[in-house]
Amino acid sequence: MSSTILITIISLSLLALISAVILYFVAQKFKISEDARIDEVQAILPAANCGGCGFAGCRNFAEALVQAETFDGLNCPVGGAEAMGLAAKILGKVAPFVDPLTAVLLCNGTPEFRPRTSIYNGASDCRISHNLYIGETDCSYGCLGNGDCVRACTFDAMYMNNATELPVITDDKCVACGACVKACPRNLIELRKKAKKERKLYVACSNCDKGGPAKRACSVACTGCTKCLKVCEFGAITIENNLAYIDATKCTFCRKCVSECATSSIIEINFPSKKPKAEVLAESVNG
Repeated sequence: MSSTILITIISLSLLALISAVILYFVAQKFKISEDARIDEVQAILPAANCGGCGFAGCRNFAEALVQAETFDGLNCPVGGAEAMGLAAKILGKVAPFVDPLTAVLLCNGTPEFRPRTSIYNGASDCRISHNLYIGETDCSYGCLGNGDCVRACTFDAMYMNNATELPVITDDKCVACGACVKACPRNLIELRKKAKKERKLYVACSNCDKGGPAKRACSVACTGCTKCLKVCEFGAITIENNLAYIDATKCTFCRKCVSECATSSIIEINFPSKKPKAEVLAESVNG
């Protein structure tokens, strides 16, 4: 009886040893060696794991940087030029300059301009509201005001304004990760080129209805009248689906379009006040 137990123990031990040897050689054969530079690159990334780079997390982005021949099309919006420059130094590559971006809300439909015509008592969630009805106003394109974008922001760069019932973006905190863009079911948030002194000029409207219906739903709605298009000398404005759009990469901030807009749907932020025409003429005469 004791010899049988001993033989069994020895047999199992030998079997385990042989299995371990086999597994070792199999592991060596199929072993994947990871580039040590991935850890170095990951260490200089902000560890936000926000997905703004287009990858699942900073580790995945670091792997992509190491494997890529060039940095073209690759960018960490949170780390910005500093992080990309350090990654390029580690990998012996060149980091192309990428314009920093910031989020803007393409809607200015406050209660003052867009009166409430119904009351919604459902879940306080923009995506649910959007799928159920057009909203509490007659504009089916405007902000629903339930704050999905604010909840999606992990950088505390957005908050809801109780007076306007619209989200407010804090420029100095916004890292252009794009989480708010994805969260908005009506595509009302856009990442635009960040200008000097935090200046912004854009059409704060997304209503694609024709002039009359759009204006009745919201007094500051874009009516697609083409006045802004005609006055722009730089080809920065296009009109599609009854809606004007200003290309931030072409706009020179001359602001002629702002003066021409009959509905004040073009927003200008952080610009100095324009001087009255009489004052400008007087200055030109006096030299």
